[in-house]
Amino acid sequence: VQLQASGGGLVQAGGSLRLSCAASGRSSRTRTTAWFRQVPGKEREFVAVFFRGGSTTYFADSVKGRFTLTRDTAKNMVYLQMNSLKPEDTAVYYCAASESVIYGTAGRESSYGYWGQGTQVTVSS
Repeated sequence: VQLQASGGGLVQAGGSLRLSCAASGRSSRTRTTAWFRQVPGKEREFVAVFFRGGSTTYFADSVKGRFTLTRDTAKNMVYLQMNSLKPEDTAVYYCAASESVIYGTAGRESSYGYWGQGTQVTVSS
């Protein structure tokens, strides 16, 4: 499985961006797909996860209520809609996927075997 993240850019605080995670291979419904982000000098941070098979999602407290996840199975895509962006959302965002993720471990990098390249999101104040 190959993942490709895109959609990053520069936006003012309060603005919106939509990140896309394109996957090769089988339908995205067969995989749990997550987003992480990383700021230079800091560890990669969990942002959100879309569990395989259904519509269950989970978000980090820092983005809850502002970010949403959608999936287009026909295009094998998962989208991270980011609204009300804040300067502290500035980071490189990565999508990751796995065929099997236990609910309690969805926030761990080690739960995912497939990673896309990052896409830079910069939010100016």
